[in-house]
Amino acid sequence: MSKKKSKVYVTRRILEPALSILSTECKVTLNKTPRPPSREEILKNVAGKAGILCMLTDTIDAEVIDKAGSNLKVISSYSTGFEHIDIREATARGIYVTYTADILAEATADLAFGLILACARNIVSADGYTKNKKWKTAWSPDLMLGYNIHGSTLGIIGLGRIGAAVARRARGFNMKVLYHNRKRNQSLESELRVTYVELDELLAKSDFVSIHTTLNSDSHQLIDKIKLRLMKKTAFLINTARGQVVKEVDLVRTLKRNQIAGAGLDVFETEPLPRSNPLLKLKNVVLLPHIGSATYQTRSKMAEVAARNLLDVLIEKKEPNPKFLVNPQVKNVRPL
Repeated sequence: MSKKKSKVYVTRRILEPALSILSTECKVTLNKTPRPPSREEILKNVAGKAGILCMLTDTIDAEVIDKAGSNLKVISSYSTGFEHIDIREATARGIYVTYTADILAEATADLAFGLILACARNIVSADGYTKNKKWKTAWSPDLMLGYNIHGSTLGIIGLGRIGAAVARRARGFNMKVLYHNRKRNQSLESELRVTYVELDELLAKSDFVSIHTTLNSDSHQLIDKIKLRLMKKTAFLINTARGQVVKEVDLVRTLKRNQIAGAGLDVFETEPLPRSNPLLKLKNVVLLPHIGSATYQTRSKMAEVAARNLLDVLIEKKEPNPKFLVNPQVKNVRPL
């Protein structure tokens, strides 16, 4: 007699081999549409499930956990953040919460540096200028003037894995790198050749400010009009972390007044970006649709890790890899 498969809910189609791995071991309920499931769909589909594989866009709170019932043992998030999950509630009920940790660090660092290049050298504007057949003179001394990256100063807010990866890339451009963390990381300073400074000094001295902090009570709307006023008029703000770290209304006002040179944004306070958002009308911004980790290799690896995190708990009955486990305290509530 074949063993009864654990039931799991996957809130979005993810790259292989993850779904095949899950389907072999579990009975999978999959949201096959490209859009995120509605609140009602989540509440309906989690009922009776032993595991949930969710995205950053899915709110997994006490109500959802209640609806899943006592069978729920693991919530595996396909993300590097977990603020969308009620960790305290999950832990109290003995539910393991996992995430994909640093899998996306290098891909996101690539994109952050791509935004630095795009902003400083007008790459997006120049592409549109050429494709729209506005290029009339073979070469002009003042066409699409931008700013040097090589030899400039980069300020990194949050020297975690992504921030450190950006710092390593900056070395190839002979950039001076400043950083600010809640806790100074002296062990990395000599390796990366970076200098710790207070946030206000970083903002005042940097030609490029790249945000890589996690979203928490301290970082929420950390960059507001007061902080933006400290930046150079020739400086650029780059954000590939979380949209809520920047007070968007203040950034819009700053960009409209040309108080800084521009911004490169992959994340926003509201996603997708509403059509009424004034950022869409500004010429001194590069806007991307939250694609920091969007490479075939990274997204496939994230999916595999998310699937195996779920299976470790449900099938192997073992603790997930510690670097992927959000709530290690859960082991005291429900040891495996």
